[in-house]
This record gives sequence, structure tokens and C-alpha cells, in this order.
Amino acid sequence: MTTLESTVDPAAPAHRANREALLERLAELDTALDQARQGGGEKYVTRHHKRGKLLPRERIELLLDQDSPFLELSPAAAYGTDFPVGASVVTGIGVVEGVECLIVANDPTVRGGAVNPWSLAKTRRAGEIALANRLPMVNLVESAGADLPTQAEIFIPGGRVFRDLTRLSAEKIPTVSVVFGNATAGGAYVPGMSDFTIMIRERSQVYLAGPPLVKMATGEDADDESLGGAAMHATKSGLADFLAADERDGIRLARQCVRRLNWRKRGPAPRNPIPRPPKYDPEELLGIVSADLKVPFDPRDVLARVLDGSEFDEFKPAYGTALVTGWGELHGYPVGVLANARGVLFSDEAQKATQFIQLANAADTPLIFLQNTTGYMVGTEYEQRGIIKHGALMINAVSNSKVPHLTVNLGASYGAGNYGMCGRAYEPRFLFTWPNARSAVMGPAQLAGVLSIVARQAAAARGHEFDEDSDKAMRMMVEQQIESQSGALFLSGRLYDDGVIDPRDTRTVLGLCLSAVHNAPVKGADGFGVFRM
Repeated sequence: MTTLESTVDPAAPAHRANREALLERLAELDTALDQARQGGGEKYVTRHHKRGKLLPRERIELLLDQDSPFLELSPAAAYGTDFPVGASVVTGIGVVEGVECLIVANDPTVRGGAVNPWSLAKTRRAGEIALANRLPMVNLVESAGADLPTQAEIFIPGGRVFRDLTRLSAEKIPTVSVVFGNATAGGAYVPGMSDFTIMIRERSQVYLAGPPLVKMATGEDADDESLGGAAMHATKSGLADFLAADERDGIRLARQCVRRLNWRKRGPAPRNPIPRPPKYDPEELLGIVSADLKVPFDPRDVLARVLDGSEFDEFKPAYGTALVTGWGELHGYPVGVLANARGVLFSDEAQKATQFIQLANAADTPLIFLQNTTGYMVGTEYEQRGIIKHGALMINAVSNSKVPHLTVNLGASYGAGNYGMCGRAYEPRFLFTWPNARSAVMGPAQLAGVLSIVARQAAAARGHEFDEDSDKAMRMMVEQQIESQSGALFLSGRLYDDGVIDPRDTRTVLGLCLSAVHNAPVKGADGFGVFRM
């Protein structure tokens, strides 16, 4: 392989300025993550501990193999909404008894772990990841059911969570539930539809309706234990497969269940089990991307700090140079890379990408997309040369590619370039964002300018005088709105990615994801749609 040579100078003023700007964004990210880790706040966390109960992340830590990593997913979900950051549920991928599992843990310190629209979206995304990557799922359940004030938004789509659990089971992807407290109403169906269910003596209470609702519905006076207690479900209803003495014993039993799964990965093992680290310091990633996203950067400088040994065999290096394509390895796994070198995608880049994606599918090689694009080129010359056809070629290839896709937005991801570079709508196995990154239909200034031109033309058509002052105010308002709604944390809060990550962690995050996707077979497409030539 060819070893990349980086010319980045960490002492250069521009590099230091970029680093400072990115550290400011990372400080914002840390604040949001701190809010998520605080759950319902000190009062409710203290109350929870006084009851002898563990917090969701404490439960996860005991579940995982000692000193093994945990890739938390969507930690900033609900950021910028009326709901607590984190969406009252923790999801992620961790190793249990040597098996990579998708873990979902309700946070009972936030409204009793009630399910709101964002926790529903986050849980459903976890189910998608488990199914696509063939990851056993462990649910650490303690939920009061639906958040009643928002039931209209969660009742109907919420049924998919239970459907997805049964589909995992049908695909022979095991599901395990440990019930730590209440699992009420819809929450009762999670243990009810899991392959293995563990309940905790004198702690777990699983019922479709609690004593008050039973009284209202039937007139029966029922107590918690006889209606849905752990001992009852272990001895009478049969819903509980195991009866634990306490929370730690329940977690021990969950690990026991995973240990007995006889689980085997179906994808190939890493080519190099002990990969060589990159030649360059990942700390330098903080200064590579400019604070001004209009300033381009060379993605090879990123690859030199992410790929094994900084080795990269570039494909078509002299053709379609605004897009870098080529082959490398990451934590021992062979990968193909598509990375924007300059913001705009032209016809040559689109055709180059299409061929490269086909080659990766022919070789059963996962693809990594590194986004920094303002979209496909516009204008009379480019329309006449077929930019729509060529962009469609690339999007067709991305849409019908069957090898795993991993996407990271390093800077900008605007317009149809987001689609061609495998944005969320194109279902990459995982999608992460750097904290400086932005994504929207187009840049704030461009969008405001388009609206201004349209308004100016409309005024002229009606014979009205154009109000320049109102136009200036409108443009400023629109730019501010798009600026705030295109930021990384805003988008992550709405689950348009799987998390905002520190650039220095990019190699580790992608390595964990590559290991996870290889639980499933890795096989390319046998065919694509019709390519318009």
C-alpha cells in the first residue's frame, strides 16, 4: 500500500485557530453530554440510589465485560427540545461475555422512565441497528410506559418497538430483558416479547394495567405483587424465565444468558488482528478542518490519522479530483473510502464514485463515506453536460449497494451531496458527525439569497416596489434560523445521526462499528438499478 504523507503543520496559525474553534464546539458537546448523564437531576438520582437501585449507566457497566468499550449511541437525543437531553434512555453497543450486544437501558430518574417521542425514536433506531448488524439485544427495563401528555405522538408508532423485537427473534437474533422495576402497559410487552426474561424478586412489577386502572376497568381490588410481581410471574404466569435476588444478580443472569447463546459472527475476521496505528497523531485532527466551512481541506490528512499505518491506495487519483476514493484498512478490516476533497461534486466525481461503489460491492468490502460537500454543481454548462444523470448514477449506486456503509460528516453536508455521500436517508449502518459539521438543503446565505430573489421577482411581477429593509431583515432572520437548525447538536438531537463525536475518536468509533457490522454477513450487491447513461 501507499503510505500517506501529511503536510499538516500543528504550529501554523491557521491550524491553531481551527483547533481553538473546534475545542469550543467540543465544550458545547461536553455540556450536552453532562446533561444527559445527569438524568432527571440530583434529586431523583439521590432518591433512586436511596432505594438501593442502580442508574442505567451503572447497570450497563456491570453488564459489560470488564474494561471493554461501550459505544454510546445518540447520547444527545432530544437536545434543543422540551424533553431532557438523552431522551430518558441509554443505548449503545458493548461486549457481554465476548459477544457484541445492542443494549437499551431505560432511565427511571426521568419521569419514571416514561417513553416520550424522542426516547421512542432512539429505541427504534437501536432496534434497526441490532437487526441490520445481527447484534443480540439486551433490554434493561424500568419504564412507566407511555408519557401520557404526548401519547398521540407515540401510541401508534410505538407498536413498532414490539414488532421489531419479534422480528429480531425470527431472524435468530436473541433478545434478553432484565426488569428492574415497573414495566407497565406498553412497557410490559418488552419482557413479554423477549427470548429471555429476568425479573427481580420484590422489585419487578410487570402488568398491562396497574391496580388503579384494574379497579377502574373491572372493579377488582388487586395488589402489585399478585397482579404483576416477579415471584408471581416466575411461578404462575410463566413470564419470568429467571428470578433474581437483586439487581446485580439479575445482571449476572443476563450475562449467563448471553454466554449460553453459542454466538458466532458471520462476517470475516480482521485481515490483521494486530493492526498498525496511523503514523500521525490524531490530536492533529482538531486543526485540519477550518472553522469557516467554505475553506477546503485535504481529506487525505484525515485518512492519514485514521487508517492503519496511514496506508491508502488511491483509485483514479487524477480523475474527478474533488472526490478522493481508494482502499485501506481500519483496525484490520479492509475498507473502501469516498471522501470529499472540495465541496462541489461534478460529473467526473459522480461517475468515479459510481464505479468505485460497484468495485467495492464486487469485492464485498465495506465503504466509509467522509462528507464535506455543498452538493452537485449547478449552472447551464453543467446541466448540459448531464450533471443530473451523473448525480443519479452515484445516488443509484449508493442506494443499491449492499456492503455496509459507515458515514462521518466532517464539515458540510448540503443538498443532494448529502444523498450521494450516503446521508441518513440512505441508511448507512452508522452515521456520526464532527461537532463543527453542518447539514441542510443549502448554506444559510444561499438559502436566504434564494428566498430574496424569489420575493424580488414576485414584487416585480405584481408591479410593487421592493422593500429593501424588509428583505434585509428577512435574510438575517432566515440565515440565523438555518444556522441554528443545521448545527451538529441540533441535528443529533433529532436523531439524524448516531452521535456527535470528538474527531480524535474517529478511528476508534469506526473500528467499533466495523467490528459490529461483521456480526452479519458482508456481501455486495448482485445488481443495481437502471443506470441512465
